[in-house]
Amino acid sequence: MKAGRGGFRMLRREQLLQETVHDTYKLPRKLAEPARCRDCGAVYRDGRWSWASPGGPMKELLCPACQRLRDDFPAGFVSVSGEFFAQHRDEILALVRHCEETEKRGHPLERIMKITDDAGGVRVTTTGIHLARRIGDALEDGYKGSLEFHYNKEEQLLRVAWRR
Repeated sequence: MKAGRGGFRMLRREQLLQETVHDTYKLPRKLAEPARCRDCGAVYRDGRWSWASPGGPMKELLCPACQRLRDDFPAGFVSVSGEFFAQHRDEILALVRHCEETEKRGHPLERIMKITDDAGGVRVTTTGIHLARRIGDALEDGYKGSLEFHYNKEEQLLRVAWRR
């Protein structure tokens, strides 16, 4: 291959680098439609998951969120801690659950997996990174405090830490 202007070489299409994102739970291609998750009842139609009512015969399968729940393999981790949290635990956990309800209404694959006690607080695991982000933003908007995000692009993983 010849060098172009200024020593810059043109690459052929097959020489371009491939993406480094490896999300095991992302479907490699579109599913046969319509389909329904046998665990949660979410419906896959028009290339997306929704809570539409099933109409007619549908292929039964497991949606990516239910598969993550079965595998216990979260995409989002939210750590909530601090003295303020200890004093307002029930109120803050109600906000966390409200975030899930709101997000899940339009995005069935965004769910809370577990809420477990952790050193000085709780740890919330989610099936998607968007819900973890939404929870962190809601905590900061509602209660201020310190908020940190750590995103691992290669693993499609988000760690959120909120403290006050």
